[in-house]
Amino acid sequence: MRAIFLSQQAHRTYNAYVLSQFKKLEQDLRNAGQVRWKHVMHLIRLLLSGVTVLREGFVPLRVDEYRDRLLAIRDGQVPWNEVEEWRLALHRELDAALAATTLPEHPDYERANEFLVRARRLAASPEYSL
Repeated sequence: MRAIFLSQQAHRTYNAYVLSQFKKLEQDLRNAGQVRWKHVMHLIRLLLSGVTVLREGFVPLRVDEYRDRLLAIRDGQVPWNEVEEWRLALHRELDAALAATTLPEHPDYERANEFLVRARRLAASPEYSL
């Protein structure tokens, strides 16, 4: 069913959110001299996920190959300029993945709606129980 939900719109969703959050982090860095490194780690992870969505057509739950690097960011062991370089490289990868993706331009709204209506009806039926 995931194919009916995923589309090229993932690029805009991932990209816009991460960009807006990094602008806020840069303000924090200028104003307070520090950032929340755990938040930085999660934003990098989102970019990695966005690239996978566009390239492979699924949302990854694990990013094992980047685990150590992400944990180093979380722990504040990676200088800001290195994080920023990786972030910019990931934005370029995200753009390239969009250009090459086989995902449709938009989700299949009709099939997604049918699925969600069926799921809600099933959940509301007296026969349904956990």
